[in-house]
Amino acid sequence: MPPLLALPFPAIDPVALAIGPITIKWYALAYIAGLLGGWFYARRLVATDRLWGTGRRPSLTEIDDLIVWVALGVVLGGRIGYVLFYNLPLYLNDPLEILAIRNGGMSFHGGFLGAVLAMGLFARVRKLPPFSLFDLAAVTVPIGLFFGRIANFVNGELWGRVAPDFAYAVVFPSGGPLPRHPSQLYEAATEGALLFVVMALAVRRFGFRRPGLLSGIFVLGYALARTFCEFFREPDRQLGYLFGTEGWPLGGITMGMLLCVPMALIGVATIVLALRGVAAPRATTQARTEPS
Repeated sequence: MPPLLALPFPAIDPVALAIGPITIKWYALAYIAGLLGGWFYARRLVATDRLWGTGRRPSLTEIDDLIVWVALGVVLGGRIGYVLFYNLPLYLNDPLEILAIRNGGMSFHGGFLGAVLAMGLFARVRKLPPFSLFDLAAVTVPIGLFFGRIANFVNGELWGRVAPDFAYAVVFPSGGPLPRHPSQLYEAATEGALLFVVMALAVRRFGFRRPGLLSGIFVLGYALARTFCEFFREPDRQLGYLFGTEGWPLGGITMGMLLCVPMALIGVATIVLALRGVAAPRATTQARTEPS
């Protein structure tokens, strides 16, 4: 029997605005809010001299250009990652479905790799130290994660595991009659808000003077937060649990947990190398930031 305090899913229309045949969904607005929020915050960080050492930093104009590269990397990488990691047999049978992004299907891990590739290419083209961009992104990405997970909740997707004894579980329209953990809100709180605070404290303490350190902290922090939330999140139906079951002592191993293992290892290695100064730029000439 569901708990007395189980909450019905709030009646929120996934469509935020409709003008004739044109519809704008909350999910699209979440992407826009995340990108614009990250862009604004990155510009403020770049303009704060005390956070930077003597290495070359991106200019404000370069930050404006970078946002387009990152947006393409996130969307393309997120879609390709979902196709490869979560539902490859479906797309092999119907390749045109890969283009049907309106039907959903994005992977954070794929979007992360796409953004890293885009920033690496941008750094090469503009002759920037790659870690100056990676570290900047590490501080700003939690903004997008927060809005994205809130949008997942609004859409009633990626809901959590059945939680009959949890007083504040939610009955999702597409999740059956049983109350479930609102795991999207857990992810918004940990991967988004909490990780944002951690990164803000890290940049306040270390600045961007140790190339790679902020990147490592973010990658490790996300891997830990996502793994924690996976214990409450229902695994993708087409994959299920890769090992164990929901009642298993560890709650069952999911694809999300598996993909976080290399992330955690890379995060730890990056932190160690950054503290040893391995990624420090050779040049010591400081480029002036453009006025805004």
